[in-house]
Amino acid sequence: MHSTAFLDGIRIVTMAQNVPGPLAAARLQQAGARVTKVEPPAGDPFLAVSPAWHAEMHAGTSIERLDLKVESGQARMMALLSDSDLFITSQRPSALARLALDPDSVRSSNPRLRLLRIVGSVRDPEHPGHDLTYQAQAGLLGDGMPRVLTADVMASERVVASALALLRQPPGSIADVGLVESLDPLLASLRHGLTAPGGTLGGGAPRYRVYPASAGRVAVAALETHFETRLYAELDLPVQSDPSSRFLERTAVEWEAWARERKLPIVAVREVEWAVEEIAR
Repeated sequence: MHSTAFLDGIRIVTMAQNVPGPLAAARLQQAGARVTKVEPPAGDPFLAVSPAWHAEMHAGTSIERLDLKVESGQARMMALLSDSDLFITSQRPSALARLALDPDSVRSSNPRLRLLRIVGSVRDPEHPGHDLTYQAQAGLLGDGMPRVLTADVMASERVVASALALLRQPPGSIADVGLVESLDPLLASLRHGLTAPGGTLGGGAPRYRVYPASAGRVAVAALETHFETRLYAELDLPVQSDPSSRFLERTAVEWEAWARERKLPIVAVREVEWAVEEIAR
């Protein structure tokens, strides 16, 4: 078995708040890095939003609360950075400059320190925002509120990848991760028309669609020809016909059991509470 602690001996200081930075730092810490999180005196603002998730993301992370506007806090921050390999931030560039934690200031005293800055957008890093506005800006926001923090999680994955890349770059290297730009890979299916309304994966194909059942809803993903052929044969319907009336004959749970017996890609659509309970188990 190979060790998963491949970052053993790497020291990381992070000021990144809310979700993307802490989620990424947790991954890096799990890979063996020693992570120290610097929070403001009142703590990370996300602590008030979700204490449980904050605790989950910071398990194993050393947290220090420092007032970086006073000399003692600044001195402690410099001491932490002097002993670190990577510095992660999520504050806007102007805010970092006011604290003398911008790249030029930091590298003047710690020329070997690598910096990773998380910003809303690399094209407009001073503009404030959060997951909701980043999804809206990228064109991913539907009619309701997002069910998951897509921009935050996608950005955290890019932060992990960027951190690993930075650690292989020369000392003093710097990289930026934008939350808006982190959503770009999700837009390809829309750009190519697959998940656009009426697209093959956007409701335009009967074999790949969500249908009401007698209770609940079922998600049908018989995309490949062999699945489509078998589905219609089992439903005793012509291929490519509308199967919606047949799915009203059973509950969503019953259809899922039916599909499992026939090895067909059909599942009941879970509501949020149900899905969360299953994940917890």
